[in-house]
Amino acid sequence: MSKHHGYQHDLRELQIALVRYQEWAIEKGAKALVIFEGRDGAGKDGTIARIVEHLPPRHTRVIALPKPSDRDRSEWYFQRYVHYLPAATELVLFNRSWYNRAGVEPVMGYCTPKEHADFLRDVPAFERMLEEAGIRVVKIWLDISKEEQAKRLDARRDDPLKALKVSDLDGVAQEKWKDYSKARNEMLTATCTAVAPWVCVRADAKKPARLNIIRHLLHTLAPGHVTAKVEPADPTVLFPFEEAALNDGRLAK
Repeated sequence: MSKHHGYQHDLRELQIALVRYQEWAIEKGAKALVIFEGRDGAGKDGTIARIVEHLPPRHTRVIALPKPSDRDRSEWYFQRYVHYLPAATELVLFNRSWYNRAGVEPVMGYCTPKEHADFLRDVPAFERMLEEAGIRVVKIWLDISKEEQAKRLDARRDDPLKALKVSDLDGVAQEKWKDYSKARNEMLTATCTAVAPWVCVRADAKKPARLNIIRHLLHTLAPGHVTAKVEPADPTVLFPFEEAALNDGRLAK
């Protein structure tokens, strides 16, 4: 079996398991929120597309909010996100989230240092409230190397099918690489909690990253009868965040 057909076979089996998880979640009234964060070009869009491909739109929502309006900026920071939280039976996936305040906003000067510090202090309590309300929170950081990001951003600019993915921020992603690394490190360290931990994904290879993310979601959210035949995520690809990963080569500097 070729690598491509092996990937397609594994993906299909995992997508079937996702459907079985959603059937269980609908029956039990479960609520789940999955947060996808990562550098530009890390593969969030493609991963989310594979996850939701065969799930029912009535119970599955993907949220990718535009930049905040003047009204949004005048609100309590978390207010615009609360509207999109899952109700019973729903799986909600955030393609970027309130963690904009820990990444693009401080790097690009869209928030003040105090707003950034307040966010890092407050978000663990906010996420604890979500868990107490019965919402399972899964946080995934997709990490890629600087060289791989450069290749993907170049390919994005040259592919007419990806024209809508191109943004002004692409142009500074490489220029501000170290600033984004510093912001990532602060975010992961301050907001990885027992209630809502981060897992990190080495995403230079897209297909293994996608498969392992789905495996992680299933083992985190689904009951045993769904995951009985699902392999655990490969720890060389996906691993729980710990501070040692900032310096031992598992996360790109």
